[in-house]
Amino acid sequence: MKGINLGKINTMTVVKSVDFGMYLDGGDEGEILLPTRYVPEGCKPGDVLDVFVYLDQDERPIATTLTPKAMVGEFAYLEVAWVNKFGAFLDWGLMKDLFCPFREQKMRMIKGNSYIVHVHLDKESYRIVASAKVEHYLSDEMPSYHHGAQVDLLVWQKTDLGFKIIVDNKFGGLVYKDQVFQYLHTGDRLKGYVSNVRPDGKLDISLQPSSKKRTKEFADTLLEYLNENNGYCNLGDKSDAEEIYERFEVSKKTFKKGVGDLYKKHLIILEEGGRGIKLVDE
Repeated sequence: MKGINLGKINTMTVVKSVDFGMYLDGGDEGEILLPTRYVPEGCKPGDVLDVFVYLDQDERPIATTLTPKAMVGEFAYLEVAWVNKFGAFLDWGLMKDLFCPFREQKMRMIKGNSYIVHVHLDKESYRIVASAKVEHYLSDEMPSYHHGAQVDLLVWQKTDLGFKIIVDNKFGGLVYKDQVFQYLHTGDRLKGYVSNVRPDGKLDISLQPSSKKRTKEFADTLLEYLNENNGYCNLGDKSDAEEIYERFEVSKKTFKKGVGDLYKKHLIILEEGGRGIKLVDE
């Protein structure tokens, strides 16, 4: 569709006002309606708006100032709002639900359940549709990340090895189960770090930064904690790993390295028996 980017945010100029909304300049596509319910207060012809453009019930381009849960080219975890004989319709945050035809489902979708899908333009109908066949839409390019690069993650599914994830809305990756120190669920979004780029282009991901960086970050966190808690922390070498993670969300190994870093700098005193940490009085 020349002139506008269907399924994405477009910057458009208001050309005229009508009783039921505003018309925006859609270039070669003509004027695009922005219904009254989405018109910003005080909006007038000549104003420039950022709007999302999709197709209405009659397959005509229409604009909204709402931002959907996913745009064309993105992956998302969406709930099934309803199902009919043609496929499932997913709640993506707009009045018109997002269609996922049966041919794009791995198994029949069920109303009320949520699924990881890819949003794209159907080549035949030019409709915005979803597909649960995620692997077909992951990039086959060779990633160019360096070791330790921070990336955005979308948890895809649990496997025997760990969790399959989608990296930066583009690549497939894996977090091995021995690298998981927190509860993960399909659809979770979080930060991660590239630990390896495999020959097949798949990525091994850690949820923790590199050991050296992690130690420094935690040492700073612990110092801040001590300053905010009267210079004392009742955790030490003898504390349970679960208790340490519950407090600071780091492994016991990282905790001990961070404590050691502060101790070497003479910033803290360790209580006898490894049961607590005190800030050195200035």
